[in-house]
Amino acid sequence: MKKLFVLPAIALAITFASCGGNTTKENSSTTEQTTPEVVEAETETIPGIENVELSNTLALEGNDAMKYDKNLFRVKAGESVELTFKNAGTMPKESMGHNVVILKPGTDLATFGGEAAAAQADEYVPKSALSSVVAHTKLLGPGETDKITFTLEKGTYDFICSFPGHYGVMQGKIVAE
Repeated sequence: MKKLFVLPAIALAITFASCGGNTTKENSSTTEQTTPEVVEAETETIPGIENVELSNTLALEGNDAMKYDKNLFRVKAGESVELTFKNAGTMPKESMGHNVVILKPGTDLATFGGEAAAAQADEYVPKSALSSVVAHTKLLGPGETDKITFTLEKGTYDFICSFPGHYGVMQGKIVAE
């Protein structure tokens, strides 16, 4: 009895998935209509985005618990964004340094994090992966602050701390609208 129910459910799921892919290809000639829908869908999939104020002046802190105090920002695309980052921790930079690295959409975090761990001489921002980096702060010790300015096109950007082992928990998103 269970098999009779599971097989049609799987077939139905495959049918919907197949239809969705073909619809996108068929509508590719009408990119003006498709593009806004993609951006809206992208922002809707990020929980809590509707509660985040749109601002191009961002403040962020990292602490000894390997946490950022915020993990979601909304900015206006195409305009200058100013990010001020502070390491609010007390542990030494050598064991608990923090930074903010803003990555281009589609960058694989695990791959970048692995390369970053081997880039101590470059403050854990690997030269081999600079094409994936939009902007980054300096690696900061306790009480230190850095300010960076950058511009983002429409899209969703991951930001991480690239200190070894931190990117798994110290990460967030910037949505440029």
